[in-house]
Amino acid sequence: MTIRVMLVDDQELLRTGFRMVLQSQADIEVAAEAGDGARALEVLAGRPAAEPPVDVILMDVRMPRTDGVEATRRICLAPDGTPRPDAPKVLILTTFDLDEYAFAALKAGASGFLLKDVPPAELVAAIRAVHAGDAVVAPTTTRRMIDRFADVLPGPHRAAGPPAVARLTEREREVFLLVAQGLSNGEIAARLVLSEATVKTHVGRILAKLGLRDRVQAVVLAYETGLVRAGGAA
Repeated sequence: MTIRVMLVDDQELLRTGFRMVLQSQADIEVAAEAGDGARALEVLAGRPAAEPPVDVILMDVRMPRTDGVEATRRICLAPDGTPRPDAPKVLILTTFDLDEYAFAALKAGASGFLLKDVPPAELVAAIRAVHAGDAVVAPTTTRRMIDRFADVLPGPHRAAGPPAVARLTEREREVFLLVAQGLSNGEIAARLVLSEATVKTHVGRILAKLGLRDRVQAVVLAYETGLVRAGGAA
């Protein structure tokens, strides 16, 4: 299956570099480009219905007109703040790994972030990962970002508040809290004396029940609803 990628960055030289890397891969196609968020929205809206959809968007955050955060929100979230299930996956491009704009974009529905100087192999691996439904932000990095910015950044409409969390089973709630504290599936398995495959199943069910796209969004929800506080305490 070919992964169709859209490049959104106001620096043409960067887009050229990314395009050269991606077009060297047999399973990746650069399907569209845009120089800012507003143009990206126009391109997506103007694509013929018969044309294959864009699968993954590499999105810069700091751009003229519409920035990457607002563009991500409009791509990934419906007007009522709920996730769009058929939306392309968005990977945020940023200069610093603790960029508040990148964190805001995660809250707006992005599936992760990449540094702009990411090695080519990691860029390709990240695109394949989010296309497969995974997030590319390491749990410890997510936790560090949330610890720094959770109290100062506004979030989008909370699509899954406490009533949705209450639908989790006792075991799912345990797993959810450990995911929110930045533990990997292997670490959760060791903590709860479960197999890693069982933990992966629990995580999948948690995301489905809460209407979330990936574990990054699960971490954000846990902090926003007060189930986990900055610093990692539950």
